[in-house]
Amino acid sequence: MKVNGLPCPPATQGRHIDHFTDVPDETAAHIMLVAQRIGRALRVGLEPDRIGYVVHGYGVPHAHLIVVPQHSPTDIVSGRTAGIDDGKVTFSVSRLPQVDRQALDHMADRVKEWIQQDDAV
Repeated sequence: MKVNGLPCPPATQGRHIDHFTDVPDETAAHIMLVAQRIGRALRVGLEPDRIGYVVHGYGVPHAHLIVVPQHSPTDIVSGRTAGIDDGKVTFSVSRLPQVDRQALDHMADRVKEWIQQDDAV
C-alpha cells in the first residue's frame, strides 16, 4: 500500500485498531518514519514554521497519525486554548494553565512507573 506515494503497509493488517497505542510497536515506528518523510516534503513545498503530528480518532474511530504543516501556534489547537474575544472565537496558548515544576516532575515519575508496569506485562 502507498500513502501519498510513500510505502506504508496497512497498520491494521485487515483488522480494526481503534487506539494508536494498540498499533504494534514495529508498525507504529514505520508509520512515524513515513510521517517524517511526508513532513520533510511539506517543509520544502509549503515552508511552514513547524510540522506537527496529531494522533486522534474522534472523527473516525481508527488509529490515525495526521501530519500538519503549521504556519502559526494555533494550527493545532486544543479546546483549552479557545475563548471569545470581542465576540469572536480565538485560540491562544496563553489560556493554557501553567503547571509548576514539582507537578510536572511528579507526573513524569508516574509515567515512568506506568511504562515499567507495561514492560512487565
